Amino acid sequence: MSGTVADYLLYRLSQWGVRRIYGYPGDGINGIMGALNRNSEFQFIQARHEEMAAFMACAHAKFTGEPGVCLATSGPGAIHLLNGLYDAKVDHQPVVAIVGQQASIALGGAYQQEVDLQVLFKDVASEFITTVAHPSAIRHAVDRALRIARAERTVTCVIIPNDIQELPYESPPMKHGTVHSSVGYSAPRVIPQEVDLRRAAEVLNAGKKVAMLVGIGAARAVEELVEVADLLGAGVAKALLGKAVLPDALPFVTGSIGLLGTRPSWDMMMGCDTLLMVGTSFPYPEFLPPEGQARGVQIDLDPRMLAIRYPVEVPLSGDAKESLRALIPLLKRKEDRSWREGIEKGVRRWWKEVEGQAMVSATPMNPERVFWELSPKLPDGAILAADSGTSANWFARDLKMREGMMASLSGNLASMGCGVPYAIGAKFAFPQRPVIAFVGDGAMQMNGSSELITVAKYWKEWADPRFIVLVLNNRDLNMVTWEQRVMNGDPEYQASQDLPDFPYARYADSIGLRGIRVDKPEQLADAWDRALTADRPVVLEACVDPNVPPLPPHITFEQAKHFSEAILKGDPKARSIIGQSIKAMVEKLKPTKS
Repeated sequence: MSGTVADYLLYRLSQWGVRRIYGYPGDGINGIMGALNRNSEFQFIQARHEEMAAFMACAHAKFTGEPGVCLATSGPGAIHLLNGLYDAKVDHQPVVAIVGQQASIALGGAYQQEVDLQVLFKDVASEFITTVAHPSAIRHAVDRALRIARAERTVTCVIIPNDIQELPYESPPMKHGTVHSSVGYSAPRVIPQEVDLRRAAEVLNAGKKVAMLVGIGAARAVEELVEVADLLGAGVAKALLGKAVLPDALPFVTGSIGLLGTRPSWDMMMGCDTLLMVGTSFPYPEFLPPEGQARGVQIDLDPRMLAIRYPVEVPLSGDAKESLRALIPLLKRKEDRSWREGIEKGVRRWWKEVEGQAMVSATPMNPERVFWELSPKLPDGAILAADSGTSANWFARDLKMREGMMASLSGNLASMGCGVPYAIGAKFAFPQRPVIAFVGDGAMQMNGSSELITVAKYWKEWADPRFIVLVLNNRDLNMVTWEQRVMNGDPEYQASQDLPDFPYARYADSIGLRGIRVDKPEQLADAWDRALTADRPVVLEACVDPNVPPLPPHITFEQAKHFSEAILKGDPKARSIIGQSIKAMVEKLKPTKS
């Protein structure tokens, strides 16, 4: 084709199916911006910051399964991408970063904004990073970046000096020393060896108390997961990234696991004699069966992730859906259903306990109730994005996922500030579906408020205007405050933890969105109804109590000791914390019918 290297870049991206690029302009990518201006096939989404563009690209990958693409200029713009790109890398998402660079003739001359981008991106794009040094090289650079991102489910990076961008594109000549690549990738069918499947079946068939732990890697295997759980009489816990894999209406689904997990997930793991892990890299060993208690089987597409979280007896490298399909004929249905019945009884009891905890009074409101009130009102097909912080606790525990919903957050990186850009990426990918972000006031002040300007810029293009950002306003960096108390035995350090007040709802109104502020629990149901039926995006500002403890389902002696030490050392909110803890304990001691 004719045109510049930048024109060919877009042409090749379009052949791979890319139609949307998230980014921010700069003179290091002027050639690419000019090509975008000439190309009507592409939608360029202008984020407020390059880090947010990378988060949006990661969200696109998470919610669509397709590679997300982000674009940044040289120097500072490229540096800004890194946090969002690391989020994609550690959560195994295909994202391609296209980055400008100073003119090739100036490289090595300490020119303004020249950064050694090969070194900068060497870790985050470790599977593939290249600098385009010749017009013909753009072809294989794009092809390899997209193919490797998809095949390895990782981040790749293409660096294009600004003078190369504006040179005429040249097809590679048919001679020695040239590369002639093509478009296209089809995922392989990866199934374990028959002998290993039989070994796995022997372990699972021998177990009397089977527990399953599933993650986002099992998202395409819903029917198979349900059938396996039924055959084995197992309960199923969900890693946080896999919250939407199975609906919570299934009576044997115990919900989330870990620090943000549920009591039935904890009880199941502590009581099981066999563990089947599918598509998860859940990192916390203290929430899995003690080593030696349970025999283990693990299925993961990436063999590098096998047998590093729990010492499993049979590690199976394979696609979750295909591997389970191959395993099912080898499994024997367990006639004794007492283990499963006990799990289901615990799940019923847990949901009643969660409701009781959500209704415990707090000043001005219990944050858990904000989520509990929303749960039955969630629209069909809703896409949910949670930020890091205590908002993720209540997201994990209080929202009941239904079939057809999607949800995600920054899993392995657990980065603050991902909630709003994730929601924006989801909305551009699925403009006809309602999207809700759950964000603490710390993350909102970090970057969420600025990305509301992006929402204000684009929302009229969306087929469905329902886009809600819930902000938990407690003027406290709440998760770290509680970690200081429970993990270190230190009282709250107000210099680092107290946040300035900010009028989130009024700010939304000021930029043309809808702001709703709630500070009384009896207002919550109506507030959610108004937000879910609004004719434009909404910021729902919920003023909540920072002293409601977001504690794990099981408290260790060490954690209780540290908590007591923090109080005795003179925590400035000790009286309120003690009061909330007593109310929560009283609620837990109430008898519940299961």
